[in-house]
Amino acid sequence: MLFDTHVHLNAEQYNEDLKEVISRAQSEGVSEMVVVGFDRPTIKKAMELAEAYDFLYACVGWHPVDAIDMTEEDLQWIEDLSSHPKVVAIGEMGLDYHWDKSPKEIQKEVFRKQIRLAKKVKLPIVIHNRDATSDIVEILKEERAEEVGGIMHCFSGSVETAKECVEMNFLISLGGPVTFKNAKKPKEVAEEIPLEKLLIETDCPYLTPHPYRGKRNEPAYVKLVAEQIAEIKGLPLEEVARVTTSNARKLFGIKR
Repeated sequence: MLFDTHVHLNAEQYNEDLKEVISRAQSEGVSEMVVVGFDRPTIKKAMELAEAYDFLYACVGWHPVDAIDMTEEDLQWIEDLSSHPKVVAIGEMGLDYHWDKSPKEIQKEVFRKQIRLAKKVKLPIVIHNRDATSDIVEILKEERAEEVGGIMHCFSGSVETAKECVEMNFLISLGGPVTFKNAKKPKEVAEEIPLEKLLIETDCPYLTPHPYRGKRNEPAYVKLVAEQIAEIKGLPLEEVARVTTSNARKLFGIKR
């Protein structure tokens, strides 16, 4: 029973074969998935998928790259959606200093607004971080984000940063990069962070794990992430699957 905590089945890459992709995931033991929406079109599709499949859930928020496009109406819409029974988190939100579409100050403002919204509606948050670790940690502390906690999505930072995030009531989610031969940091995090504080994800269609790197990612491949963590920790795959699934259900408030 594997729980892929971050999928983009709402992406156009799955327009042709979505049902087959979902079927392959189930045949590999993926019991639940969270579809992440991060702008108007992807949120709408995430909600449609969550309503169509009992084992799919939705996370709704605004991506930092597009922070400059978010209006007060968008924020209110996200708040309205947060009461839907299949919406389990707010995000993905955060900071992205790799792309320069949205100025840093606007990204920070939109990030803070979404944390405050999540605290208001009492849902965990999903954090996107690219080249912005110190600012993200600072904002999470200033906004007292530990009150709702959440996920450091596709974590790529150091063990020290991971431990700091765990202390702030966040779970560390590992994806495809943990399987890359040259990915030193994710492997160290998998080794050092207790299994009770870890989640698994694909971030599909991106960040495809070895040996499919370079091809389109899909939720069935989350098993490769779990297998790598099991190998690093010297644990049975079943144990990694059981604990990470339990961690996800607890965080998202899912009773199955």
